[in-house]
Amino acid sequence: MIPTNPNLKEYQQSFYLSAGECNPQCEMPLTLLVSRVIEVATNHANSWGVGYARLIEENQGWVLSRVTVEMKRYPRVDEWYSLTTWIEDYNRHFSQRNIEVATSDGEVLGYVRTIWVVINLSTRESVDISKLSYIANNVTSHPCPIEPQSRLRPFEPTRTTTYRFAYCDIDFNGHVNTLRYLEHLMNQFSMQHYNDNFIHRMEIAFVKEAYYDSEAKILIDDTDPMNVRLDINADDATRVRSRFIFQKRTN
Repeated sequence: MIPTNPNLKEYQQSFYLSAGECNPQCEMPLTLLVSRVIEVATNHANSWGVGYARLIEENQGWVLSRVTVEMKRYPRVDEWYSLTTWIEDYNRHFSQRNIEVATSDGEVLGYVRTIWVVINLSTRESVDISKLSYIANNVTSHPCPIEPQSRLRPFEPTRTTTYRFAYCDIDFNGHVNTLRYLEHLMNQFSMQHYNDNFIHRMEIAFVKEAYYDSEAKILIDDTDPMNVRLDINADDATRVRSRFIFQKRTN
């Protein structure tokens, strides 16, 4: 149970990367990193007493809108690592939450920038959060050195794949889970590509929800295989926009 502390400006949690959690390159997969980001963000909100259990009383919930990851490397098998999170800024529409990823001995491996909104769960419309004092009281000047997410624009694809969203893609809200989108995007690259390169920077924007049994088109522009843009469309509407920047492995 997360202890309540309305004045906790930063929240840190440590983890151990087991073999069963690793990707084929014996390191933390990007999907697990994003899952951990959601976990520590949720726990930080819970420490303020404004997590899911509190917001659901008003038929509201936090929704992840954008994620930007930039890593020098990922935690490796049998390695302890920590995620430290804090609020950089907020306005009436969204909250900007950052995360630092580090080893147990303090080596900073990378950073994550996230954008969160509160929505009304019935109307799916955003809620004004400008008057939430627990956010205003906990904004911190802790720097996040990576660039904010770039403008993700439409593009002409070099190739397209299709997928129909199935049962395991759907979360408790009844729409496609954040991590499932990411998995489908990551699966557009070959094993050899991941053996040779790692995802140095990933940008993803969740534009509109997708649902069970919708046929998705995954649009890919890999003109530059080290800087690839991908969109997920379903029912003739853009659901996700993303960009993957790869870097050569050195070991």
